[in-house]
Amino acid sequence: MKGSVLEYNDVLYVTAPDNVWALDANDGRELWRYFWKTRGGTHIGNRGAALWHNYLYVETPDNYLVSLDARTGKERWHVEIASFNEQYFSTPAPVVIDNHVIVGTGNDLDMPGFLQSFDPETGKLQWKTYTVPMNPGDPGLETWPSLEAARHGGAQTWIPGAYDPDTRLYIIGTGNPTPGYTGQGRKGDNLYACSLVAFNVETGKIVWHYQTSPHDTHDWDSAQTPVLIDGTVNGRARKLVSTASRNGFFFTVDRLTGEPLVSSMFGTTTNWAKGMRKNSLQPDPNPAKEAIVPGSLVSPVEGGVTNWPPPAYSPDTGLFYVHERNGFNILYLTETDPRGSMGLAGKQVGPVGAWPSALRAIDYRTGKAGWRHEFPGVSGAGGSGGVLATAGKLVFTGDGGGNFVAFDATNGTPLWHSRIGSPSNAPETFSVQGRQHVLVAVGDTLYAFALY
Repeated sequence: MKGSVLEYNDVLYVTAPDNVWALDANDGRELWRYFWKTRGGTHIGNRGAALWHNYLYVETPDNYLVSLDARTGKERWHVEIASFNEQYFSTPAPVVIDNHVIVGTGNDLDMPGFLQSFDPETGKLQWKTYTVPMNPGDPGLETWPSLEAARHGGAQTWIPGAYDPDTRLYIIGTGNPTPGYTGQGRKGDNLYACSLVAFNVETGKIVWHYQTSPHDTHDWDSAQTPVLIDGTVNGRARKLVSTASRNGFFFTVDRLTGEPLVSSMFGTTTNWAKGMRKNSLQPDPNPAKEAIVPGSLVSPVEGGVTNWPPPAYSPDTGLFYVHERNGFNILYLTETDPRGSMGLAGKQVGPVGAWPSALRAIDYRTGKAGWRHEFPGVSGAGGSGGVLATAGKLVFTGDGGGNFVAFDATNGTPLWHSRIGSPSNAPETFSVQGRQHVLVAVGDTLYAFALY
């Protein structure tokens, strides 16, 4: 499907590139369908819609924010959010916070990332904040060799973030720097790429940041869904945010300040870092694990230990649940020009061997494994879809072998499964007429399971 589902008032709103459906949550009957006539572009997926009163908001691959009447599917307005001619394409779900529609976008070439806010009633731009330095004197410029390198530095806003109503901060994970693999022309840590970034919702100002992957040279972005946790670390109650990054490391930071509190490696085979930076708890990249002419043996694989499908957290168990994909590549440098190469070019990748993948539960307070369920015979792709944790102390996800599985959230024991294929989206749960449902997508099909 490569889309997403939103449920409200017994209606499911389902998205895919250029399409929105409204379905009756009782029986899946189509209520209406909206089709966007596209200019083209990259149609890799759509990550969902947002609701505000009776209005629905969705992004299109060719960079429009569209507002629909949620009751009828009739278009209210559309506004352009990024330049189609500059190779931007838009997959994220918008997020509505009060009178702000927060909108991200993406780009695989050497263009700057940004986050925007639009008026939900009119579509008027409220603010736009770049995630790389764009002007002399901008914060973070010292982490780039030049202003020109920073202005082409990536850090796209691919994935919806998490909102903290107490601080009015919107926290997201940003994408990789560009060029993605040939980092010789962008020496330095390259802020605010591969970072958790906290934005003030009213102004768009960056309040704090924490970089999870300094000077990334593997396309291991940090565009994974952050999870807000009110908990205790080292005996002190704190407001926290945790994330499991594509680079194979798990982090918990103070969500008021960005202060790092916990860092740990959760990828079994991860080998790209030569250690941890003492003061910042950041992994320190090993230059020998970059793309080199004779080839380097590097883990994780190109897609990362985890990727865009969201993790989950259970306040009942205190555990953070995420897929763990393991494996090795040999990474060859094919572009030796000191200026590097555009986008994700300049390298060749060769997979090496196989290594089991798993579903891992992480204690957010320590970064240590609460439990780990290995998927026998499943390597490379690992588990599938995102993860859902419920108040019934269950964790739902795919096992990468064609099964949709419910695990015991406390110890990882499989309790139930259905062989429907490999989920392509995170499962979700909703209640209709007093009956709880679990909904999951496999390819172009939605499956709803009811709890009797």
